[in-house]
Amino acid sequence: MKSTKKRKLAGFTLIELMIAMAVTMILLYAAVVAFRDASQTNQVVTQSADMSDNLRVGLNLIQQDLQQAGSGIPTGGIPIPFTSNNSATAPCGTTAAPNRPVLNGTTTFPPCNSTFPGVEPGQALGPLITAPDATTGLPKNSSSYTDEITVFYADNLGLDTKPINALATTSPANPGCPNGKLTLSGKTLTAVFDGSTLDSNGNYNCVNFLKNGITVNVGDLIMFSNALGQAVLAVTNVSGQTLTFGSGDGFNLNGRTETGGTINQLEPTGCGGGNACFANTTATRIWMVSYYLDNTSSPPFIRLVRQVGIDPKNATPVGETLENLQFTYNFVDGDTNPANQPSVPAGNSESQIMSVNVYLGARSSYQVHAGNTVHYARNNLVTQVSLRSMAFHNKYQ
Repeated sequence: MKSTKKRKLAGFTLIELMIAMAVTMILLYAAVVAFRDASQTNQVVTQSADMSDNLRVGLNLIQQDLQQAGSGIPTGGIPIPFTSNNSATAPCGTTAAPNRPVLNGTTTFPPCNSTFPGVEPGQALGPLITAPDATTGLPKNSSSYTDEITVFYADNLGLDTKPINALATTSPANPGCPNGKLTLSGKTLTAVFDGSTLDSNGNYNCVNFLKNGITVNVGDLIMFSNALGQAVLAVTNVSGQTLTFGSGDGFNLNGRTETGGTINQLEPTGCGGGNACFANTTATRIWMVSYYLDNTSSPPFIRLVRQVGIDPKNATPVGETLENLQFTYNFVDGDTNPANQPSVPAGNSESQIMSVNVYLGARSSYQVHAGNTVHYARNNLVTQVSLRSMAFHNKYQ
């Protein structure tokens, strides 16, 4: 009888298959984890770069404006409408203070201020810190709020190169500005710049800001200066070379008759407001720039805003992914020299601020993953800016 043998079939045993599958799963898991970690790292790096860019841009702009603070304006600030209560112990104004911008509205400058200083602190005038993963601040806790800052400085476009109403002279021969006028009718001031008179060389003898490429807009602040002092008003109408300063401006500066800081102080008492009442008077445009955080325009994102003047349409976002803005101030008074003050301490004034400490905090736009945890990434920048245009007092001299 012929016998047959079974041939051995090639293949894997069940145990070998299970081992192979286990090794494959381990390798696959390691690859997935490595990919996840790489993706998370990339996300963190991207968010960090975004935060850093916004921090640098925002801080650079704040530094630039702070470095200009006080330039081109009188030492101690620009006089504003003010009537003192004549108190030797607590002098303060008895009339309404000018308006100041804040998020979604206005507040006022300190009622005891008789000037617009180079720098005006705004402790806790910004919104509450409302990060999604943080405890919302309490209104009774002022440190829960962010800060605002307002700076003033003159622009350098040449509006003040000549007096508005310069009289003609014979020695040296100069036609002056015969078409330039400064008149006060009731509570409305009209400034007419002479844009036609030429000198012997054919150049404009007076300020022709249209030909010089200077754009003056409604809401701009103009400081008038002559031998009697200074006053600042807000433009309410522009018509060619004529600027009108009527009552009802957004700053609450025009049409006021306080004993100090108004246009009435720049003409002799009882003169009547005609053009002949004003001595040679120059006009200087003043920039009022405020910084604050905006957490309402594009929630949940918080933006750093730079606003020029009082009109909210001039509020421009200059940084995103930001959540905190804090300022402290270093004073030089020749005595105690208070440092790291959140506002103006008693006995000091804004004109004694020598440097500003700026803290700008950022939070990532979206949550990032770190392993199995989820959180917002954060970063911040801190700097100190010296105010080169402010008065300096050295008690050792």
